[in-house]
Amino acid sequence: MSSTYTAQNAAAYEQLMGRWSPLLADALIAFAGLDAGESVLDLGCGTGSLALALARRPEPRRILGIDIAEPYVDHAASRSADPRLAFRTGDATALDLADASSDRSFSLLALNFMPAPARALAELRRVTRPGGTIPAAVWDFCGGLVYQRIFWDTAAALDPNAARARGRHLSSPLTRAGELEAAFAAAGLVDVNRRQVTLRDLAELRKIVEPTVEAEAPGPGNRTAPADAPAPAKRGAPPIAIRRARTQSHAGALALAA
Repeated sequence: MSSTYTAQNAAAYEQLMGRWSPLLADALIAFAGLDAGESVLDLGCGTGSLALALARRPEPRRILGIDIAEPYVDHAASRSADPRLAFRTGDATALDLADASSDRSFSLLALNFMPAPARALAELRRVTRPGGTIPAAVWDFCGGLVYQRIFWDTAAALDPNAARARGRHLSSPLTRAGELEAAFAAAGLVDVNRRQVTLRDLAELRKIVEPTVEAEAPGPGNRTAPADAPAPAKRGAPPIAIRRARTQSHAGALALAA
């Protein structure tokens, strides 16, 4: 199963998301809770921010991170020697896990990039024990990621291809109000609770925009390319307005909503 996220360079992803994912991971864990001795799944683990946040807690006895992007999984595995942690590649819609094998099955910023999120949620339900918990978070693309909205709005005004990419980005599934809860209900999950989280940080615009320009971000790529595949072709020089955004070092407070 492919993904709608271009994921070949873990370092570029960390530049783009490394300041946000740990903050959101802590917020999601606080929202979902943990009990001592639990076996925990991190589906769509990416570069490991949530799994590592879980490993900083004493409660889990086992933490398994699964992602379709091998470069991200390799990076995640290199970040900790905690014996409770394990990472591996896998398809979210066909997990090689036993029924009811997880007490708490997380998914952080991943479900909306899956072409068949309903199938992934069905798998999450299958591998989570009866009475277990399935916490998930997605970005509020339309209203929450203001810097990305400005980026895509500007690019779309200058380039028809960027306009099409903007349309795909803003129509990402499960990111509109009520869609994630509806998907949980359709999967047969009960006691569904919702919370909106706003993250704030002081960031340098150039460090956030550059990975998006260079394609390590939501886009028409997939996460199934083999490790020895050639690197994706770089896009040509971005329009002048975007080029200025990536070369000038403006610092300011950014707020993202998930």
